[in-house]
Amino acid sequence: MKFNTKTIHGGQKHEASTGAIMPPIFQTSTYAQASPGQHKGYGYSRSANPTRTALEDSFAAIENGTHGFAFSSGMSAIDCVLRRLKPGDHVIAGDDLYGGTYRMFKQLFEKYGLKFQFVDMDSTDNVRKAITEKTQLIWIETPTNPLMKIADIKEICKATKAINSAITIAVDNTFATPYLQRPLDLGADIVMHSATKYLGGHSDLIMGALMVKDASLAEELHFIQFAAGAIAGPMDSFLALRGVKTLHLRMQRHCENGKAVAAFLSSHPKVETVYYPGLESHPNYSIAKKQMDDFGGMVSFKLKDQSKAAAFLFLENTKVFALAESLGGVESLVNHPVTMSHASIPEAERLKIGITDSLIRLSVGIEDIEDLIEDLDSALSQ
Repeated sequence: MKFNTKTIHGGQKHEASTGAIMPPIFQTSTYAQASPGQHKGYGYSRSANPTRTALEDSFAAIENGTHGFAFSSGMSAIDCVLRRLKPGDHVIAGDDLYGGTYRMFKQLFEKYGLKFQFVDMDSTDNVRKAITEKTQLIWIETPTNPLMKIADIKEICKATKAINSAITIAVDNTFATPYLQRPLDLGADIVMHSATKYLGGHSDLIMGALMVKDASLAEELHFIQFAAGAIAGPMDSFLALRGVKTLHLRMQRHCENGKAVAAFLSSHPKVETVYYPGLESHPNYSIAKKQMDDFGGMVSFKLKDQSKAAAFLFLENTKVFALAESLGGVESLVNHPVTMSHASIPEAERLKIGITDSLIRLSVGIEDIEDLIEDLDSALSQ
């Protein structure tokens, strides 16, 4: 089954009792049993719910996995992965991460004895050199948030497994989605998504996802999901499944608009630098072209005026681009990483990798491109 068909039919079955095309919203906490332990596959909705099962099967299908898991947020999905570790374990992560991921690593799990090391994953050698006998997890974000850096998933997996095949490799695939890249096919063990973003696609839910191929790993993740309880509810599962069914159509337009916005900004006299993996000037363009089918709708850029005041003036004057947290919806959003998505990262760490006051992140939506460019041009003129 090809990808566009998978988004609609992958892992799906018509509802048995009525033949309903879409799974019903099973708004129930529990299920009647014929005898203790004898039921129809569902005992309690924290463990499983038919609406969530339909979504999780879809998640597995679109990432070419065998098991999918839907969580109450992207952060709870990351939390599930980290709960597999024990004090003293070493985690290698990219030096450019979503601020919430960095916050969870440093402020929550570091105090429980996990050791985190952040490296520039532009180079596979940096990852290879960081691996120790204590390394248990490599966390890859690509493209990264917000600097759009690209890590070579296949090469990192190959190098890591050659050193220690037991090391788990997880990839945050939120920015790319499986429409553009499929990390499990490139050697990763776990794929993570903030399904709040492109998978849901309509800015109307909060959800996280994990997808895997290995049955024993799936069993472990399901136990943590069940025991910790951070599961997605049936209504949100229904909405997310509806979103997945149009993922391929939305991503096609996101990519088209993202390229056009990146090209416009690259030639604008008030823009210093544009970060978009589809530009040939991007330092990781060759890796992105090899590993991705297209380049997505996320674009970051820096103004030539490096002051926070200039950035704020731009941010306050967009009309189509809404100034808001999050990304990946049908509508265009603009974000200021220093004060919004990455405010939890210490200033020194932000500056070290280039997250400065003049950096602006765009989530380019699916509106008419002429309206988007006119809006950006108008705000830049301020």
